[in-house]
Amino acid sequence: MPLPQNINPIDRDTRDLLVRTAQMDWKPIPADPERSFYKLLWTGSESGTWAILGRSFKGAVAPAHKHLGASHTYVISGKIQVRDQIINAGDYIYEANGMVHDETTFLEDTDYIFICQGPRRFFSLSATFCYALQEAPT
Repeated sequence: MPLPQNINPIDRDTRDLLVRTAQMDWKPIPADPERSFYKLLWTGSESGTWAILGRSFKGAVAPAHKHLGASHTYVISGKIQVRDQIINAGDYIYEANGMVHDETTFLEDTDYIFICQGPRRFFSLSATFCYALQEAPT
């Protein structure tokens, strides 16, 4: 039986995206290039949303920052301290647009999925804006 409406995509070039992460190299995250790495999974040019597979070793730190778009983190393995909370393997955390926090510390070697709906603003003397993989100000 035919459907009562047209369900074709608006954009005929729309396709599924399959990312074979096992075939990708880890790239250093500029804020802590010796201990934090990523594999870029997806970027949405129309929305500014981006997704990474992250790997950070024990002691790695993400500098203090403000989210200029909501973010979602799912911890595959390891442990992260975000503000006064410990995020363990199997945990998911949602951070709303505008969330501000001090350093995020990786308490164990950690693999995680991070999806962010915009840039983050890192706090420093220059207080510049950057997306996930740009150089964070020092």
